[in-house]
Amino acid sequence: MDYLWTPWRYAYITNAGKPEANNSCIFCELPKLPDAEARIVHRAEHCFVILNSFPYTSGHVMVVPFAHLDELQKLPQSAANEMIGLSQKMEGVLRRVYSPDGINVGMNIGRAAGAGVTGHVHMHVLPRWVGDTNFMTVTGESRVLPEALDETYRKIGTALTESEHQGSR
Repeated sequence: MDYLWTPWRYAYITNAGKPEANNSCIFCELPKLPDAEARIVHRAEHCFVILNSFPYTSGHVMVVPFAHLDELQKLPQSAANEMIGLSQKMEGVLRRVYSPDGINVGMNIGRAAGAGVTGHVHMHVLPRWVGDTNFMTVTGESRVLPEALDETYRKIGTALTESEHQGSR
């Protein structure tokens, strides 16, 4: 029998659904750190783009408003517009970097909807491939990712820098 070790998942599994320590919010705290440490690949006026620390696939990013709001309807229009614009930009970046068969874009608002961080809205943008669901995800409820987060951070950061120099999404 083969064993696949995913020790980074333990932090997620043991803390999923629990409130943050001292009622702090991870999405409010991470922007206070240096970008590389927080894995923030882009900062804009109202939102930032960050790697998902527990990705569904390699390249899984989130577009997060700086404002701590628990409902999309509470987000000011300027921040909502920026969130969609950054989601479009990330779709282009992920298509160039990973050549996926498709892209998932979406939000889970509230615990019942599957939100891992319930008090701070955020948009997921992630590449998908035909056949990327296999026995590991279906029966083992685990993901095997072929790329370390540091490598994902490097690839996406480089692609964002290149797109900004070219003036494209």
